[in-house]
Amino acid sequence: MHLTVNGKPYQTTASTLWQLKAELTIPADVTILNGFQTADDLPLHEGDLVTLIQKGVMPDKQELESMMCARHTPQVHQKVKAAQVAIAGLGGLGSNIAILLARTGVGKLFLVDFDTVEPSNLNRQNYYIEHLGLPKTQALKQQIQQINPFIKVQTKQTCVTEHNAYELFAEYPIVCEAFDNPQSKAILVNTILEQSPYTKLVCGSGMAGYESSNTIQTVRNFSNLYVCGDSISAAAIGNGLMAPRVTICAAHQANMILRLILGIEEV
Repeated sequence: MHLTVNGKPYQTTASTLWQLKAELTIPADVTILNGFQTADDLPLHEGDLVTLIQKGVMPDKQELESMMCARHTPQVHQKVKAAQVAIAGLGGLGSNIAILLARTGVGKLFLVDFDTVEPSNLNRQNYYIEHLGLPKTQALKQQIQQINPFIKVQTKQTCVTEHNAYELFAEYPIVCEAFDNPQSKAILVNTILEQSPYTKLVCGSGMAGYESSNTIQTVRNFSNLYVCGDSISAAAIGNGLMAPRVTICAAHQANMILRLILGIEEV
């Protein structure tokens, strides 16, 4: 019987998972069969994908790819791995979006921000005390390398303006807008819509405070423009930006990006 075990072709006479594990003598803490984690002695069939994971051990690139593939299913993982996404702004939205996309296995991320990590960022942004004073691009790239060192991460520490917006993002089929500043949002959105008509743009608007999570949603405003949030809740005195709703909105944006990678678009 021909199988794929941890991303590599393998031929066996074993007819069940437990027989295969005994044959391989791999100390596996987690067993995944065709995308399904199981502790049962399930039957094996020709062409099955088996992933055996030892906790606490960093696998090589091929094995890590197979583990990601086992979780995401092969067809999904290959599309995600081939994807390229740009993220403009690495604050509460952008830093969390980048981490979510890295965990999803997006093959190439382009991270753009001009700022450095400062103490008040820690209330909602995906940074730690050790990152204080570092450029956000550098701090986030370090974190992504700790999640998946095989993802290609390109960074640019700069402020997005009407003069450089097109040049920065022209080669990326999906651009994620994650700015706090309304003027910066407008510059990026207008530039992309006017000069890159085939680029998919995923934006955030309205996630301040602590209103219901259920008011945050994803809406397709134009053919290539998606807006996540409630489009109402702005930061103001007595209504600050707080981790729960900001992170929920970031997850909406990351999920919309994943759907676009897979060719699924909102009506």
